[in-house]
Amino acid sequence: MKISFDFEKPLAELQQQIDKVVQIEDKNKLDMSATIAELQTKLEQAQKDIYGNLTGWQKVQISRHPERPYTLQYIELMCDDFIELHGDRTVGDDKAIVGGFATIGGQTVMIIGHQKGRNTKERQFRNFGMANPEGYRKALRLMKLAEKFNKPVITLIDTPGAYPGLEAEERGQGEAIARNLLEMSVLKVPVICVIIGEGASGGALGIGIGDRVLMLDNSWYSVISPENCSTILWKTWENKERAAEVLKLTSTEMLKNKLIDGVVKEPLGGAHQDPVAMATILKKQLLKELKELKQKDVNQLVAERIDKFGSMGVVIEDEPEVTESATKQTE
Repeated sequence: MKISFDFEKPLAELQQQIDKVVQIEDKNKLDMSATIAELQTKLEQAQKDIYGNLTGWQKVQISRHPERPYTLQYIELMCDDFIELHGDRTVGDDKAIVGGFATIGGQTVMIIGHQKGRNTKERQFRNFGMANPEGYRKALRLMKLAEKFNKPVITLIDTPGAYPGLEAEERGQGEAIARNLLEMSVLKVPVICVIIGEGASGGALGIGIGDRVLMLDNSWYSVISPENCSTILWKTWENKERAAEVLKLTSTEMLKNKLIDGVVKEPLGGAHQDPVAMATILKKQLLKELKELKQKDVNQLVAERIDKFGSMGVVIEDEPEVTESATKQTE
């Protein structure tokens, strides 16, 4: 297990104990199998207790783990082949969003997603996964290309938000995202969106309108990050843990509030513990969803997609009962 966070310290301590016992066993040629088995049982139980009761902030931390699989790694692990396509045909090629035709389970799909970097140089090259307007316009161009050839669209979302720089605003960041919301809602092919890490604000929603919207278990999806929410409400980042709980940004809460369609379970401890297993699980889920969506008529797909997103946030108030006394007062 890769131990990275404060809440994982009990696991690190148990693992150290196991390692010490193994060293003693090897050095002194003793049979310590019973002790090792007992400690291993304690470790497994501790893992279940900790990872089965994560807070919102702890899930946010896991979603940002530097070794968590990103879009290109999922493509490599899930797809038989991948042809990356570049550019928005207007400004340039945004490296924060990647996309192209791929084959998954014998089916050709258009796969698009945010891409972060593993080290400082890569992060700067990918702009930390924060797309400019040309990134969203590239994504839309690829979606329309998929529609032209009647191929499903899969988007993998993992961004701290759309790039908020002055140049992005000058080139129409808000318009580019709004255009994607409009066009994706009426796209005449199946669309599956998966939040694989961070799903922040319009930067996530810009490629997040789909027939199926799924979240990995340790991802988050919200209009704002916990840190920024804390800064606005309490003028400090110190209350980020409280903000994470108030925002209800976890996959469990999002599913409960009917803002997503399903949760994809991760390997124990998070996707970074076993990227191959995570990719296998996600691939299986994507193929299942594709099979169901392909059976539907195009017009039905679009109508259901619009109805789903159109009904979010709608509040219907019951009309107050008209009592006899109220009727007399009116008269």
